[in-house]
Amino acid sequence: MGPDKHYYSVPYRFIGRKIKLLYSSTSVEAFYHYERIAMHKRIKSPYNYTTDKDHMASTHQFVAEWTPDKFLSWAASIHEDVRLYILKILERKQHPEQAYKSCVGILGFSRKAGNERLTIACRRALGYGIYNYKTIQSILENKMDSYEDSLFADELPMPNHDNIRGEDYYK
Repeated sequence: MGPDKHYYSVPYRFIGRKIKLLYSSTSVEAFYHYERIAMHKRIKSPYNYTTDKDHMASTHQFVAEWTPDKFLSWAASIHEDVRLYILKILERKQHPEQAYKSCVGILGFSRKAGNERLTIACRRALGYGIYNYKTIQSILENKMDSYEDSLFADELPMPNHDNIRGEDYYK
């Protein structure tokens, strides 16, 4: 990050090392021991990132191919309720990339539990208004996707107890 408060990538093997930056009006160059290791077009939008895919470790390059649209179309291929749940997860993060791991985990349940169970779990979680991996995991592990919806639709009756005054007490 330089004076423009914009982040530029360097090859991953230089992460954590002290490098020198040279700015011109149109470019940013990164040097390590007087050898240029990276060059980027200068972009003055603050708090954004410019990343060269070649700078990433090969084990992380496949993540660069992930996009919100990729996750949404994968989810839509399962069911619209799954797509809506993934959309809610992506919307809740400041940067969609922060939600990718959750999206992969949730969509991976289609292989483990099946599309139908995942769809029901997402539908139930949408009703709860809680959007994260742990919620779907809990619903599937506890087989809450097989519960009747009517169990949750009706309110449980208030138990009789001397300490409970009821609505007439407050009139």
